[in-house]
Amino acid sequence: MFDRLDDLIVRYEELMSELAEPGVADDQNRFKKLMKEQSDLAPIVEAYQEYKDNQQAIEDALLMIEEESDEEILEMAREELSDAKAKTPELEEKLKILLIPKDPNDDKNVIVEIRAGAGGEEAALFAAEIYRMYVHYVESRGWKVELLEADETGIGGMKNIEFMVKGSGAYSILKYESGVHRVQRVPETESQGRIQTSTCSVAVMPEAEEVDVQIDEKDIRIDVMRASGNGGQCVNTTDSAVRLTHYPTGIVIYSQTEKSQLQNKDKAFALLRAKLYDLEMQKKQDAEAAERRSQIGTGDRAEKIRTYNFPQGRVTDHRINLTLYKLDKIMNGDIQEIIDACIAADQAQKLAKMGD
Repeated sequence: MFDRLDDLIVRYEELMSELAEPGVADDQNRFKKLMKEQSDLAPIVEAYQEYKDNQQAIEDALLMIEEESDEEILEMAREELSDAKAKTPELEEKLKILLIPKDPNDDKNVIVEIRAGAGGEEAALFAAEIYRMYVHYVESRGWKVELLEADETGIGGMKNIEFMVKGSGAYSILKYESGVHRVQRVPETESQGRIQTSTCSVAVMPEAEEVDVQIDEKDIRIDVMRASGNGGQCVNTTDSAVRLTHYPTGIVIYSQTEKSQLQNKDKAFALLRAKLYDLEMQKKQDAEAAERRSQIGTGDRAEKIRTYNFPQGRVTDHRINLTLYKLDKIMNGDIQEIIDACIAADQAQKLAKMGD
C-alpha cells in the first residue's frame, strides 16, 4: 500500500508542476484533465501526510522517552505516544478506503426513473411519494432536479417519473437507490382497512455525454406531436412533444415537459443516451457477475432493497439489515443515514475483496 502511496505523491507533484507551467490553461481539455486528476489525488495526499505526521509523532515520543529523565515530560511523551498509536489504525483504514478504485461515473449527474409496480393505483401513489422523497433529499444537498417526463394518474399518483439530478458526485450517492422499493400500509382506497403491499422500481443511471454513447442517426426515428395532459396554455396547441424510437433496442422515449420542441428533443436524447449507457454498464456487470453481487451499489434491478412499513413507522433496508423507526422523516427526504450505511457496507466489501 505504501509503495503505491509514494507513487501517487510523485504523480501529484508532477501534476502541480504541470499546472504551474505558463500557458497551461490555453489548452482547456488538457487543463481540465490535469485539474480533475489533481483534485482526485488531493484527498489521498492529505491523508497520507496526516499518516506520516502521526508516525513522526510516534518516533518523537519514543525518542523523548528514551532520552528524558524529567517525570513530567516523560508523562507527556507517554500520552502523546498512546494517542498517536491509537490513531494509527484509523488513519490506515482511511487510506485504504481512499485507495479503493473509484467508479468513473461517480462524479456524474444522474437520471432517475421511477416506475409503479405491483399494486395498481396504490403503487402509483407510492411512486409519486418516492419521487417527492428524492426531491426533498436532493434540494437539501443544494442539488437541482429537472423533470424529464411524468405519467400522472387522476388522484395524484404517477405510473412513471423520469428526472435528472444535477450535482457534484450525484451518482456516487444516489446509485445505492436502484432496486425495488416496497410499501406496506392501508391504502386510502381500501374500505376494509386491510394492509396492502405495493412496489415501485427505481433505476439510477449516470448521465451519458455524446462521447460516452454513439447514436447512429439511421437507428433513430423522431416523431413530433402535440403534447397532452397538464402542461400549460400551449401544451395542446403546438407540435412540441417529441418521441424517439431506437430501433436496435426498442427503447421509446417520450418528452413533452417543455413548450419548446427543441428542448423536449434535447431531454429525450439525454434520457436515451443514459438508457443506452446503462445497458452497456449492465452487460459489463453481468459479465462480472460475482463482483456485481458483492457490491451494494450495483445490485440487480429486480432486487427488493427496501420496505417502508407505515403501520409500524419503520423503514428496513434489506441489503444491509438496517431498520430505522423514522418513516415520516425518511419520506420527507431524510435518507442520508441509509445512504451512509450503504456506502460503508460497500466499502467494507471492496476492502475485503482487495485483501483476498
